[in-house]
Amino acid sequence: NFSFFLIRRDLNDSFSTFLPNSLFLDFYFSIIIAKKDKEKAPFHLSSFQIQAMSLDIKRPNINKTKKKMGFIVKMQLHNNNNNNRGGGNNKRNLFVFVFFRKYYRRILWFFLSLYLFTSYFAGDQSSPSSTSVTTRLLSNHKTSSSLPSRALIESSAISTTSIGIFSGMKIYVYDLPARFNVDWVTQSDRCSSHLFASEVAIHRALLSDSSSFVRTLDPEEADFFFVPVYVSCNFSTINGFPSLSHARSLLSSAVDFISDQHPFWNRTQGSDHVFVASHDFGACFHAMEDMAIEEGIPEFMKNSIILQTFGVNYKHPCQEAEHVVIPPYIPPESVQRAIDRAPANGQRDIWAFFRGKMEVNPKNISGHFYSKGVRTAILKKYGGRRRFYLNRHRFAGYRSEIVRSVFCLCPLGWAPWSPRLVESAVLGCVPVVIADGIQLPFSETVRWPDISLTVAEKDVKNLRRILEHVAVTNLSVIQRNLREPELKRALLYNVPMKEGDATWHILEALRRKLDRSYRRSRVSSQ
Repeated sequence: NFSFFLIRRDLNDSFSTFLPNSLFLDFYFSIIIAKKDKEKAPFHLSSFQIQAMSLDIKRPNINKTKKKMGFIVKMQLHNNNNNNRGGGNNKRNLFVFVFFRKYYRRILWFFLSLYLFTSYFAGDQSSPSSTSVTTRLLSNHKTSSSLPSRALIESSAISTTSIGIFSGMKIYVYDLPARFNVDWVTQSDRCSSHLFASEVAIHRALLSDSSSFVRTLDPEEADFFFVPVYVSCNFSTINGFPSLSHARSLLSSAVDFISDQHPFWNRTQGSDHVFVASHDFGACFHAMEDMAIEEGIPEFMKNSIILQTFGVNYKHPCQEAEHVVIPPYIPPESVQRAIDRAPANGQRDIWAFFRGKMEVNPKNISGHFYSKGVRTAILKKYGGRRRFYLNRHRFAGYRSEIVRSVFCLCPLGWAPWSPRLVESAVLGCVPVVIADGIQLPFSETVRWPDISLTVAEKDVKNLRRILEHVAVTNLSVIQRNLREPELKRALLYNVPMKEGDATWHILEALRRKLDRSYRRSRVSSQ
């Protein structure tokens, strides 16, 4: 009976040899370990973890080969039962030795491949790197499937008890002329399905029957006034992206209309009015940060409440108005299709995934580089790595790749937020947020530290080590948290609205701002 030992590389650039519990050989052999990557750190042997029985293993001698292809590791393995061996055993061992010497390379690579294959799924027990990873995890979860829950898109009846949390809050939805909203949808179906379409989804959800408990047709009863203006549907004929050049004038016209037709804007200067700004830099209405900061939030909107996808945890001119950070729009039906087409066994065969814009040589635009150079750094560092699936080309069915992935990279673009944050979370792939200072949507209610990983932009060079550390420490807990339907439901918009979905959480956020209600302040003063 004989077996072979395997050598693998640890996270700390050391090797460990693993020997079986029984080994009866008496020969010398050499193994050449060739470098397979181009890392600067040299290979070295730090210590051996040996699992063997009745073995006398001499300390290995390590010599660099002349061609610098790796190291030669020599070991002498002695059978402790030498004194009891007969001539038949010697002949048998000689045969084994000759056989092994002739075919050892093929056999070694077979077992090495088998080890690497099994270790990929079993996980690594190596010591974590020194890079700190901050995650707060949940416990007491019993879901066992590795697939995203199919309850994600299931209907959810709204109970009377749940309605009670809104404290009788009422919202009046302005009935604006079609040129401010529905005409844009008529011109392009994309208006209601692209990543900025939360402005359409929220409007439709508030008009649906499921929102009747909070919507009022009498503006005198309203705590808040929703202004439904679609500014993200003016798609460029050149690149297909939404143009925001008309946003300020369109919103200004809408405010002029409601202030002429109703008294409610003028009595509070719009402080109880709600707008949606689901664009790169929110209510600044510009795709480039420098220009967005320079133009700022329109003066007539600074007293209002802005529902915007942009959010940072530091002072920024584009969030100086009262605001709620909301998720970008992802069509629930597209999420369901990806879940339905996921592998039946729930296997995730892509370790680290990103598909999107990555510039090999980023252009300097007004002194700024796209993604602050983060995406370029990821491409250059990990583009050739086997465990990183990085693709720069568009693919309509890329959500089917997300549902097969373990880690989904979510680096910043021009703005810190990305639709990948939502797509990854609802499809069960761990979002790896790479955007310093980002404020994630509904952070007061969605436990982002439990379902995601945050990596500083400067630590991209250590990304592989960080992900490997998470993979062997708390990956299973994060994945279990991602399978909770209520966490994911909060990130999707439904029409009609469902309990716990994105529109529901917007209403909860507004309920916490009832001190801005003119009606309630008047009642309390009487």
